[in-house]
Amino acid sequence: MTIYKIFGFLLIVLTITSCNQSQNDTSKDKEQNPKQEMEIDKAQGVITKVSSQNFEDTYNTLVEIITNNPKLKIVAQLDHQANAASVGLELNPTRVIMFGNPKLGTPLMQNSQITGLDLPQKVLVWQDDEGVVKVSYNDPEFLRLRHDINGNENILQTITKALDNISKGAAAL
Repeated sequence: MTIYKIFGFLLIVLTITSCNQSQNDTSKDKEQNPKQEMEIDKAQGVITKVSSQNFEDTYNTLVEIITNNPKLKIVAQLDHQANAASVGLELNPTRVIMFGNPKLGTPLMQNSQITGLDLPQKVLVWQDDEGVVKVSYNDPEFLRLRHDINGNENILQTITKALDNISKGAAAL
């Protein structure tokens, strides 16, 4: 009788062991690591222009240009330097203005809704450690590639020209 108990016990142990063994999941091997796929250079997709004005004049000119364009609407303004100071940290002058034209942005989002991550448009005015003031924004061509936007070439060209003119005006170029 004890041999049957030992045999039964071994059978139970073997059954439990085989149920608990993990199989090799090769699905993870087939997945590619997105960080390895995505190699982005420091300013890839960003257009930066050096301003011939000081920081305040550059930013104020940018606000004025956008405000005076009836097709554009300012959505938000962020002062990163003030935000940093509010927690006791220092940051060179750095402000972002968000603005848009729904007649241009909406068709892009209709084509690829994740484009909403990058809309409305943003322009960054910042001063580097050497005191040089710069104006930066996302290149619409990069957004087209990033969000796989198909068609809408006329809209993308319009946005490209508008951002170029706005940034040149702000930088007094």
